[in-house]
This record gives sequence, structure tokens and C-alpha cells, in this order.
Amino acid sequence: MRYLVISDIHANWEALEAVLAAAEGQHERIICCGDLVGYGADPNAVVDWVRARVHLVVRGNHDRAAVGLEDLDWFNPSARTAALWTLRELTPENIAYVRALPKGPLAGNGFHVVHGSLVDEDEYVLDKMSALQALHYATSSLTFFGHTHVQGGFAWRRGRVEPLPHPAAEHDRRLVEFDPEAVYLLNPGSVGQPRDGDSRAAFALYDSEGGYLWLHRLSYDIEKAQTKIRRAGLPPVLADRLSLGR
Repeated sequence: MRYLVISDIHANWEALEAVLAAAEGQHERIICCGDLVGYGADPNAVVDWVRARVHLVVRGNHDRAAVGLEDLDWFNPSARTAALWTLRELTPENIAYVRALPKGPLAGNGFHVVHGSLVDEDEYVLDKMSALQALHYATSSLTFFGHTHVQGGFAWRRGRVEPLPHPAAEHDRRLVEFDPEAVYLLNPGSVGQPRDGDSRAAFALYDSEGGYLWLHRLSYDIEKAQTKIRRAGLPPVLADRLSLGR
């Protein structure tokens, strides 16, 4: 089975549209690691698409925040403003859908899907120590996660944790070939708001039968997404940071 693996769309329709065009014909099913909404200006377009097309999806912290399931005191002012705006914008049907999104981990065919980690949906798995702690709870050889907005991941192999970096700035993709003896935590990166220094939209294509995965980066119309955010009256920093990949 071939999968398109995405995460952290954050209501950025321009980035999602570009990813879908690039991945067309290369997958049979779609996996999403959460955070459909928050920050961006197209929450309904994104949620409508997820409802119609995504086979496995877990909730993210911004999904919870946008539909009243999260205490906004934990959010910075810009994120809080975006969550409240999103709640006003979402249709009743989309609010109901987002509220009903399952908490990870969610089991797939030989893998699991989470937002943060297998232990805590809000945990940031950013380094080898946090990856090691999460790997202790792995019951399958592969877990897809998001939340960090950093593409790549970690492999537990021969008694140690190894980082799996994202493609370098001069490349569009990076191959991960699975070792049957290893256990993997893989982050497809953020579609709508990367924070690994690369402003390009991030996604992954996973071939479960072939035993490999490609990490992809893709340019999209950032200026259009930024214009929508500013016109919506959302905090300008949410638009500005799209150009920075931070």
C-alpha cells in the first residue's frame, strides 16, 4: 500500500494544494498526524478536504483549541487569537468533525499515527532523549508523528537512537529505507508551517510493501497564503513566519 503522510496543515490551503498536486497518482491512502487548523486562513477548505479524503487522522493541540476542547491560557497570544478566529469561521459540521477527531495513537496496517508521541499527544519529540523515551512505548516498528513542524525523525537501531534528517535545502527529497531490525519514529514535517529552517511545504510518501519512504519538500505560493492571513485580520506574525520556515 502506498500512503501520502501529512501533518500540521494549519489551515494553509495553498501549501496543501501544492502537496496534493505533487503527490497525485503516487498513493492510495492518506494519513494525517493532526493540526488541521490554527494559524492559517482556510480552516473550512482544509477540514472539508480531510473529511472527504483522509483515511487515518488524529487530533492535534490546535484542533482541540479551535473547537473549545483546550484551555487557551497555554497558547501564546497569536495562537490564541487564531484559535478564537477559527472557531468563529468553522461551519457547525466542521466543528463537530474536529471535536470528534480521535486522540492518538491510532493503529494502521503495521504502523501507528500520533500527534505528539505514543505517550502524550502534546509531547514534542525533538531530540534523541525524547525519542528514546517515546520508543520505549512502541508496539509497532513504525510510528508517524507531527507537532514539532520539523521533518525527519529517529530510528532505534543496534542499541542506539539515530536521527533521520530532512532533505537539505538544495534537494527536494530524501530516501529512508527501512531496516527490518529497527524501530522508527517518522515525522513528515509540516505542510502549512514548517519550523526547521526550510519554508517549503513538507510531506512524505510511504510504500509499505517496498519498505521505504521519501521525505519531500515543495515550494508553494507563500505570498498568497500570507495575503489571506493578513486580510482575515489574523496576527501579522503568522503570515511573516511562513517565509522564514520558523
